[in-house]
Amino acid sequence: MELMSHSSTFLLPPPSSNQTTPSLTYALVVLNQRLPRFSPLLWSHAQLRLCADGGANRLYDDMPLLLPHEDASVVRQRYKPDVIKGDLDSIRKEVLEFYADMGTKVVDESHDQDTTDLHKCVAYVCDWAQNLDKSNQLCILVAGALGGRFDHEIGNINVLCRFSSVRMILLSDDCLIHLLPRTHCHEIHIQSSAEGPHCGLVPIGTPSGSTTTTGLQWDLNETEMRFGGLISTSNIVKEDKITVQSDSDLLWTITIKKL
Repeated sequence: MELMSHSSTFLLPPPSSNQTTPSLTYALVVLNQRLPRFSPLLWSHAQLRLCADGGANRLYDDMPLLLPHEDASVVRQRYKPDVIKGDLDSIRKEVLEFYADMGTKVVDESHDQDTTDLHKCVAYVCDWAQNLDKSNQLCILVAGALGGRFDHEIGNINVLCRFSSVRMILLSDDCLIHLLPRTHCHEIHIQSSAEGPHCGLVPIGTPSGSTTTTGLQWDLNETEMRFGGLISTSNIVKEDKITVQSDSDLLWTITIKKL
């Protein structure tokens, strides 16, 4: 089975130009929840930045609060999204006009009520990424994906599953979630200065008949996991590298430290 590696290097400052790094291309999607405190860091890693409908309100309102020593108007001009996409039922008129006047592309998909605004943005990113060098791996960071209404959170997790072949990470102030597809063995390289120690593995879609891990305080050994039975919550990272193999898709979650 092919190996898939994961690392939360986007929680670290971008490397200097003379440092060699893995070929990852980040895109950032901002949702309509409070921006994580490290959003300026995510922004600095991203080559494409989108707001999903009301996420533009959050960018406009919250980013100046994260940079209180700078003039708010200067912050808003610097943190201008490339694209605003969605059904546009949440974005305030003055926010839409502000970014549109600065050249942000606005994509109205109000005709599509069968997919979420996050789904619409991820589809846009995937189309954009077709022009990337094939040696680059796309990774989509989703800010404000957790917290707020539970049905919105579940909808965001569903997008992870619908785009299971795309690297995508859901982020809040406190934790991150991403999918571990059952089609691969997984190595998770822990950035101990930025994340952990609490973590969890949750089967999604179907129960897991057998999950095996290394590097956790309570490792799993061909363990069955399912809702209504055992799931691995409140586990602890003990090593710099965690390995996971399962016959089911899993959600990996880990706490984010106060950066």
